Amino acid sequence: MTEAHGFAVSSLDDLGEGPGFRKIRAALGVDAFGVNAIVLPPGYVTDLHFHDEQQELYFVHRGAVELRFGDGTTHLLGPGGLARVDASTHRGMRNVGGDEAVVLVAGGKGGYVGRDGRAVEGT
Repeated sequence: MTEAHGFAVSSLDDLGEGPGFRKIRAALGVDAFGVNAIVLPPGYVTDLHFHDEQQELYFVHRGAVELRFGDGTTHLLGPGGLARVDASTHRGMRNVGGDEAVVLVAGGKGGYVGRDGRAVEGT
């Protein structure tokens, strides 16, 4: 990992090995929202869960994942697949592919801050 004033750079491999959570927020010092990666071995099924307050965004980086919801519906997401899930919605995942799946999960509360990017002069 590389860390300097105003930024941190790493990789999932730097944050752990094998299946399970990669705690991105803590490792990179993210304090504006929650963010983790989950590495799922083939066939692995997570328990259903929900949150009290934070909405989550799921992004499938690698593999094929079936998202399942408390209402009984399922949705297949492949690489590049995205899902927004509200806090109180019961949700879980299952790796339906033959290889390891990697899912990035970002969560937060409080809303969008608006478009606040500005160009740096002279670049």
